[in-house]
Amino acid sequence: MNEQQILRCAKKIVTEVCQIKTDEKILIVTNRSLKNGIAETEIISQALYDECIKVGAKSVMIVQSEKTALDAADSVVIAALKTEPDVFFSISANKLGKDLEAIKKPYVAEDGSTHDHIFDYLLYGKKTMRAVWTPGITLDMFARTVDIDYQLLGDRCRKLCELYKDVQTVRVTSPLGTDVVVPVAGRRAFEDNGFFCVAGSGGNIPAGEVFISPLVGDGKEKGCKGTIVFDGSITVNEGDFLLENPVTIDVKGGFVQSVKGGIEATKLLDTITTAEKSALQMENEGKLPSGQGIVYSRNARNIGELGIGLNPSATITGNMLEDEKAFRTCHFAIGANYDGDAPALIHLDCVVKNPTIEFTYSDGSTRIVLRAGELVE
Repeated sequence: MNEQQILRCAKKIVTEVCQIKTDEKILIVTNRSLKNGIAETEIISQALYDECIKVGAKSVMIVQSEKTALDAADSVVIAALKTEPDVFFSISANKLGKDLEAIKKPYVAEDGSTHDHIFDYLLYGKKTMRAVWTPGITLDMFARTVDIDYQLLGDRCRKLCELYKDVQTVRVTSPLGTDVVVPVAGRRAFEDNGFFCVAGSGGNIPAGEVFISPLVGDGKEKGCKGTIVFDGSITVNEGDFLLENPVTIDVKGGFVQSVKGGIEATKLLDTITTAEKSALQMENEGKLPSGQGIVYSRNARNIGELGIGLNPSATITGNMLEDEKAFRTCHFAIGANYDGDAPALIHLDCVVKNPTIEFTYSDGSTRIVLRAGELVE
């Protein structure tokens, strides 16, 4: 890895992934968090800033302190987003941070959808902004995983999204004991394909996954049901961890019933219970609308996402931004989903290695799309 690699990858994002144009307004938010004495996210952000300037865009960069999953974004960041930039880059060491104002009074889009962050409102509600977000990005990851064949990635993402049409349930099994049924009838699959050049589009860099929100359960019979064994990595409030000991969760009615394993399981459960308690406390403090505390608290145990990794250059490193894109993996998220009907204070991605994934359609037919981790094309 050298400076030229970083600049080449930054240029690829600006010119190919986002296709930034002259006079477009660009907002970059980053941190100066040091790793081995190097502010990696700031270096990447500066490279993106410089490439935006080269194409004639109007670029502004803001540096805020590092945020965890439960922290709020600095008020100046929220204010800057309200200027409605054409393109937004969140190059974060961890998270962008929550929008406390919008959590208390969510934005309502023309289609009636509600959004508890100005970022989500501009991207998914108004669809006036395009965006890239990179929670946990490192210089090494940036150099290895950005310069890929986006045409091939896009083809794979589109094919998998097509296969999701009319799927009623997804069954996921794995060598260590995962066996869970995920209802998705009526849900739309999303693709993080590295093609973020039209308003309303956005995703991670590194890109490379197809993901869907399971139907929200009733806590009893409806919803995700079974056992999930995480054996790759997990996200907790402190950050991401490679797993030395598998973490097993039992799911019923769409919600996590138990978390078992070693120290990693304890950290995961602690993060979930903290989010449950924090939601209730936020309502008591007037930071959540009346009646929403119990909703956010309940959804801290929701199964909010099933994703399939499709980036051939990504591997499991203990950094979830890359891990969830890795070939031969899938991941589940505990907490908020992407369809907006399960708001929560957390979204904890957790990776399963070498899964077999089988789709069941409305006519009863089935199709295996991943077999022991290998993509069935």
